[in-house]
Amino acid sequence: MSGHGIPIPMTSHRAGPLSGTAHVPGDKSISHRALILGALSVGETVITGLLEGDDVLDTAKAMRAFGAEATRDADGTWRVNGVGVGGFAEPDQVIDCGNSGTGVRLIMGAMATSPIAATFTGDASLNKRPMARVTDPLALFGARAVGRAGGRLPMTVVGAADPVPVRYEVPVPSAQVKSAVLLAGLNAPGETVVIEREATRDHTERMLAGFGAQIVTEETEEGRVITLTGQPELRPQSIVVPRDPSSAAFPVCAAIITPGSDVLVPNIGLNPTRAGLFTTLREMGADLAYENEREEGGEPVADLRARFSPDLSGVEVPPERAASMIDEYPVLSVVAAFATGRTVMRGVKELRVKESDRIAAMAAGLRAGGIAVEDGPDWWIVEGRGHGNVPGGQTCASHLDHRIAMSFMVMGMAAQSPVSVDDASPIATSFPVFEPLMAALGADIRRG
Repeated sequence: MSGHGIPIPMTSHRAGPLSGTAHVPGDKSISHRALILGALSVGETVITGLLEGDDVLDTAKAMRAFGAEATRDADGTWRVNGVGVGGFAEPDQVIDCGNSGTGVRLIMGAMATSPIAATFTGDASLNKRPMARVTDPLALFGARAVGRAGGRLPMTVVGAADPVPVRYEVPVPSAQVKSAVLLAGLNAPGETVVIEREATRDHTERMLAGFGAQIVTEETEEGRVITLTGQPELRPQSIVVPRDPSSAAFPVCAAIITPGSDVLVPNIGLNPTRAGLFTTLREMGADLAYENEREEGGEPVADLRARFSPDLSGVEVPPERAASMIDEYPVLSVVAAFATGRTVMRGVKELRVKESDRIAAMAAGLRAGGIAVEDGPDWWIVEGRGHGNVPGGQTCASHLDHRIAMSFMVMGMAAQSPVSVDDASPIATSFPVFEPLMAALGADIRRG
């Protein structure tokens, strides 16, 4: 599947029990960061388990455009020969980041404190997304950005010739913004400080430390204060990418709502800044167990076993949990439809500016499938109908959003009537093996 080509309609039919082992792809967040930090190191970084979805492959192409080498061995191992902090060359061509908000924002940060210019674009979805949340703090370093109205792509960023360190409080919880500022701080003298009032995923901090940067995180009355000492020489690393909890969400949630299911999803990253969905599912009464808990590459990892859970109850998800599960609210809303009672989700305004307005997209599709939904600027409520009582039968717009498409495919596996999406092609951006993986578990998903 390609997120940039001909639309691929897809329909999910009610399935028998899902069973087996689901080997989901590598973590997308860690894959992006491994490529970028490998490119900013001196020497060869070796990466195994890299997610080979369109989003990450676009980041690999971008690193080549900035002068690093990024190659794939026949066995799937990736090798990145970096140019060092401050060593990016000016690209000859426009950098196309496809569908990836993470990729474009992190790359902008990584080049913003080098005296080069780069022009960025993306697909129709990415070119609608706001970039000012990143370019505004990058301007504090001395970078300049010129783009379309509303701070949108295509956009040219001119890096700072004489960058200065900054102290920046992130106005809304965003790992992308925090990470862009930290990556920019690598090539600024002195200490760059980022303050976040609510903790967001911390893969960047963990990986910077692993590559040899001097970075300190403190919990204070202001919030989480992250201090990075600039202009280090990053050391190349061998990185094993854990499997993506955001991708694991789909087979896990499908098993929970599909009668008779028992699915094992091995080697899932359980970083506490990413595991909010699994905590919430357990609170709803889901039969979800962590097995073989361990640590790999500085990240907590476990095997997840998900079984059919007929007696789910609606819950109120604490707003402070939003940052740890922001990408999982769409599929959580599907599970909520099969629960009894209301599931209330607040503090989620970030969903309004993702690949699509995910609240609007999911609310429209759920309503079309017989589920009552209320929504506001930063909240939504799903009225669950209980197991066996979800009508389905609708065709939903994916809005070029991979998570919207996959969420409605999960809904169709347990609804009374099949559920369709108008275009499932964007699934390739994050989960290129979604179709065969779900089919191997017993799902009935058909194209056309």
